[in-house]
Amino acid sequence: MNNITTEWLQSVEVLQDVPVDQLQWLIDQSELLTIPAGGFLFKSGDPLASTLFIISGLVRICRVLNDNQAQEIARFEDKYIIGYLPFSRGLTASVHCEAIVDTLIMRFPIGKMNELIRNYFELTQALVHVMTDRVRNYAALVQQNEKMVALGKLSAGLAHELNNPAAAVVRGAVSLKKHLHLLPESFKDILSIRMSPEDVDIVNDRMFAVLNRADKPVLSLLDRSDKEDELTDWLDDHEITNSVELAENLVDFGFTEEDLESFKEHIPTAHLSAVFMWINNNLVTEKMVTDIEEASSRIAHLVGSIKTFTHMDQGLEKQLTDIHSGINNTLTILQYKIRKGNVEVVERFDRDLPQILAYVGELNQIWTNLIDNALDAMEPNQKGVLEIYTLREGEYIQVCIIDNGPGIPEATMSKIFDPFFTTKEVGKGTGLGLDIVHQIIRHHRGNINVSSEPGRTAFVVHLPING
Repeated sequence: MNNITTEWLQSVEVLQDVPVDQLQWLIDQSELLTIPAGGFLFKSGDPLASTLFIISGLVRICRVLNDNQAQEIARFEDKYIIGYLPFSRGLTASVHCEAIVDTLIMRFPIGKMNELIRNYFELTQALVHVMTDRVRNYAALVQQNEKMVALGKLSAGLAHELNNPAAAVVRGAVSLKKHLHLLPESFKDILSIRMSPEDVDIVNDRMFAVLNRADKPVLSLLDRSDKEDELTDWLDDHEITNSVELAENLVDFGFTEEDLESFKEHIPTAHLSAVFMWINNNLVTEKMVTDIEEASSRIAHLVGSIKTFTHMDQGLEKQLTDIHSGINNTLTILQYKIRKGNVEVVERFDRDLPQILAYVGELNQIWTNLIDNALDAMEPNQKGVLEIYTLREGEYIQVCIIDNGPGIPEATMSKIFDPFFTTKEVGKGTGLGLDIVHQIIRHHRGNINVSSEPGRTAFVVHLPING
């Protein structure tokens, strides 16, 4: 296409209602250029000197990372308008725009913009609509990008957290299956036992009474070893087979020598070994089932935390929520990172705080970004301490997240809430997290303050109780 026509411009949706004479004026003031594949329409840092209409071809928008690598964030085809627009405050490009294939553009110079605004209302109005759409789409794009980055971090942590209990369930199930296959051998000994129904009930009831004790002692390694030796000696004295393994299991469940004497009173001497092996089989089964139950509960807890964190099955309206629920769920999801960094978490929560009216999913983004940043900030070779405070200040609740990292340099303090500003290594941060946090807090009519010095950086969030 060597010449552009008003009919073609009217095929661009945003320009379809602009009068023909205005479109002809636009054509007369513009020039056609072909940008070869790999060429740039503009680069980050270049002055925005013109409005660019893509006539044919394909371009990509890239943001520049800290090591000058380009990360693609969008692609645009023909009939898209980029570059400077009326009333825009941005005079410098913040991204690269590169032609993927040979691309034909119509370039309208910024020097004619004042004349356009003064004399061509409908054309100006159409281009302003382009700008508002661009701002809206850009905001949605960066928020989605930040959510995907956060989701990637959470997924990695969650995978680590789920791996251990899932493996424990598999191990427990395999061990339990093998254990159940061994029971028929001991079943022969059980069949030969001659005991009264009353004694059987007493032994059975006492076994479960010990299993259900709530005040089982917590033993040190030395105390445990002494206890096992004591029970092993008792079992050997009464010629009970497999005494060492049996003693270990009995100690696990809090059995004492007095308990064994109590059992002995109701078991014929000839059948002591068989009955205690039956008790041991029950203990082993109980231990395996308990391990599987605890691992399964851990998985259920993690899945529940993720569900609450992402606010699944909920509407998009403000809801009353306990601020601590979201913070605790965030800590659960980031638990792997906390343990890996050897970070101590200090919680000082005011449990009397009222519920607040808020967008729950958005609040969780605040806690995730602030806590994740705090964990990243702490020195890997020293003991990290993450402190989280909550309290009430009038009609606001305050959440304070403090880390003992090296602090934020004074030169960068004023930039930390700017979009795309990051001090993290390439691939570890988008520079969008704190910008998103700032937007969400403003959306809730709250505010955020930060103070920093070596060894103490504090982000303080204020959110209104009644939304």
